[in-house]
Amino acid sequence: MSEVKIGFVTVSDRASRGEYEDLGGPAMQAWIQKALKTPYTPVAKVIEDDQTLIEETLIHLADEAGCCLILTTGGTGPAKRDVTPEATEVVCDKILDGFAEQMRAVSLQYVPTAILSRQIAGIRGESLIINLPGKPSAIGECLEAVFPAVPYCIDLIEGPYLETNEDFIKAFRPKHAKKPTE
Repeated sequence: MSEVKIGFVTVSDRASRGEYEDLGGPAMQAWIQKALKTPYTPVAKVIEDDQTLIEETLIHLADEAGCCLILTTGGTGPAKRDVTPEATEVVCDKILDGFAEQMRAVSLQYVPTAILSRQIAGIRGESLIINLPGKPSAIGECLEAVFPAVPYCIDLIEGPYLETNEDFIKAFRPKHAKKPTE
């Protein structure tokens, strides 16, 4: 079995310049560390809010680094510099609207401003890309809402077989979905 890699991208002008502590990237990594039983290598980036740079980073993580899952945090609001969803849409072959719908529905249970969030998810080759909010607590809430579908989605795009720590989060796979033999 080849090495499993997961990309973590923080999109923030201030964090990329060192003016602000990156809280989103570590929050994503800590959540995934609890969720996955499968060993993986994290590939973390902190970049500024620049659409071309975001696109290049996502393409690099998917095509060159070989990340089966790429999580982004930041840049999903309505501000002028928030362009993470636009960059994600440009680089994806398919958009998976259900992820965004579910994340917003869950976030609305906590804050009315969740309707301002524009995060999306999509597929690029054998990589699933999911935009997450910037707030660490919202990252956890959104991942909890959508992650049960993530391992099977990665199966369907011919990525590696991911096993979850079922005491933390249980992945859903249809009964006919079988674990590949080693």
